[in-house]
Amino acid sequence: MPERNIYLEDIPLDDALVILFYIGQRGPLPTEDLPLKDALGRVTAEPIWAKLSSPHYHAAAMDGYAVRASDTLNATETRPVSLTVNRQAYPVNTGDPMPADTDAVIMIEHVEEGDKKILIRAPVAPRQHVRLMGEDMVATELVLPANHQLRPVDLGAIAGCGHHTVTVYQKPHVHIIPTGSELVPITQSPEAGEIIEYNSLVLSAQIEEIGGRVSYGEMIPDSVEHLREALQEAVAANPDLILVLSGSSAGSRDFTAHVLQEMGTLEVHGVAVRPGHPVIIGSIKGIPVMGVPGYPVSAALTGEIFIQPLLAKWLGISPPHSTNPRVEAVMTRKLVSHTGDDDFVRVALAQVGDKLLATPLTRGAGVITSLVRADGLAHIPRFSEGVDMGQPVTVMLYRPLHLIQKTIFAMGSHDPMLDLLSQYIAARYPDIRFTSANVGSMGGLIALKRGEAHLAGSHLLDPATGDYNLPYLDKYLGGIPVRVITFAHREQGMLVAKGNPQNIEALSDLVRVRFVNRQRGSGTRMLLDYELAKLGITADDIAGYEHEEVTHLAVATAIASGIADCGLGVRRAALALNLDFIPVGWERYDLIIPEASIDHVAPLIETLHDEGFREALAAQPGYDIRETGVTLPT
Repeated sequence: MPERNIYLEDIPLDDALVILFYIGQRGPLPTEDLPLKDALGRVTAEPIWAKLSSPHYHAAAMDGYAVRASDTLNATETRPVSLTVNRQAYPVNTGDPMPADTDAVIMIEHVEEGDKKILIRAPVAPRQHVRLMGEDMVATELVLPANHQLRPVDLGAIAGCGHHTVTVYQKPHVHIIPTGSELVPITQSPEAGEIIEYNSLVLSAQIEEIGGRVSYGEMIPDSVEHLREALQEAVAANPDLILVLSGSSAGSRDFTAHVLQEMGTLEVHGVAVRPGHPVIIGSIKGIPVMGVPGYPVSAALTGEIFIQPLLAKWLGISPPHSTNPRVEAVMTRKLVSHTGDDDFVRVALAQVGDKLLATPLTRGAGVITSLVRADGLAHIPRFSEGVDMGQPVTVMLYRPLHLIQKTIFAMGSHDPMLDLLSQYIAARYPDIRFTSANVGSMGGLIALKRGEAHLAGSHLLDPATGDYNLPYLDKYLGGIPVRVITFAHREQGMLVAKGNPQNIEALSDLVRVRFVNRQRGSGTRMLLDYELAKLGITADDIAGYEHEEVTHLAVATAIASGIADCGLGVRRAALALNLDFIPVGWERYDLIIPEASIDHVAPLIETLHDEGFREALAAQPGYDIRETGVTLPT
């Protein structure tokens, strides 16, 4: 059994790419001739020259009559010219060859037809409404260069100049070996300690996106013998690149570096990039081998910054994201970055007023949802300590800017049914997207004050009046005109494990169980503190009071996983994780919308009144829609 691995050296990203391209240098890929119908997305291996001119004859461009332009010179509105059919004027349809000695076409709607004659009241110019031979392409002309990735229109151009096949590079062959004793296939439900293996799915899609093809080895357990055997089989198949998924870090069960050193050469073990730090680069019998980190975000980034560029170099094309637009956005919160690493951070983007704002998504190499929700990728270069709130950052776009500018962005309190609202907005307005960041009710109001969101979700209870939200507007928004629209009344309560094994009946029982709290500034935290104060219970009396989560579902997850016995949240969160629910009371959850954003969020406001949405929201346990969509007096 090998000892725990030690990284050879953390090398800069640019140096690692140089090494990868050096190991992966090769002559041109083999070529193949394909029928045009099968060639979409493939890369031309040689220039394409026109065999035929297009069109290859002079063609009528309109339905009408082919004539000699000189015969029409004297035609006027008051002195029409008469032309004899089939001697001076020849009937033609669009695409017909032009009869000999004709050089123009008179549109059918511009003639008066008679018995074997036509009258015209305006002259035509030579070549009017005529497609001349070679107007599009001339025989021997270059139609497409080599190293061009074929688009639908390219296939038409190739066919139009006389070809029915095209010579393209064969797809680079990448072999993937998933490793890990904990892995199960996507068709199997995982037990505790098991993980669904989907990194190969993501990486294979990235490989196919760039124009490669993929073969797979069987998932193998953490074992030197199994990995050695899998690599031997892979090398025998002679792929262009081998990827070993997982097993690349410095853990005691991470064998890739050890086996690669034994069977070939190990050039890189550790790159100064986050996420994706434990990348391995080496070779066996001249075949490049990469060890890909097991965490999903790290694996996906490795595909973007290492694997796709290498395949693109072989194919002679640009990597998929190399031409994506770069924009400058303002960071909505401080982002700390490791000084010695190139840091890649996925962000959500929104246009609020004249500012394009970037909000970092939940970080962590295993947070796969950050890949789905990202609008762009921010790059924090090495030797930078991060980006302060309000500072600019360069972002590579994943989505078109014009769609991002239509995004409705909310910051504030979490509610599970905002996802339902998002779904209905997308159905009604396909080019509008509603997204939200969970920063708590108070955090949402502060974000509005700073101009960082279009609206905020809030359920702040005022102990003095018993009202929600309205008493806090002047304090936190400083006179900014807003519209307060009720989203719903919802039921708050204690979330406990199924069967309530701790026999929790009331908030007073929190002094004897493990609690999980919401973050400071959240409406749920303020509700809890209000109720505890009435009972004379302090934070020091509750084990876990300082354990904070930022969503109701995160609280429910902590209880379902056994980390805590109880937490405060909405009934819908209890149902989502199959927990029991002990009601505490109902509250009003409002949407606070600055008047300056009303036009931008109009689709959201209209959706609140959509009958389908209202019925769907009312059907959710713990929600009351009696005031949904109602604008409250402020």
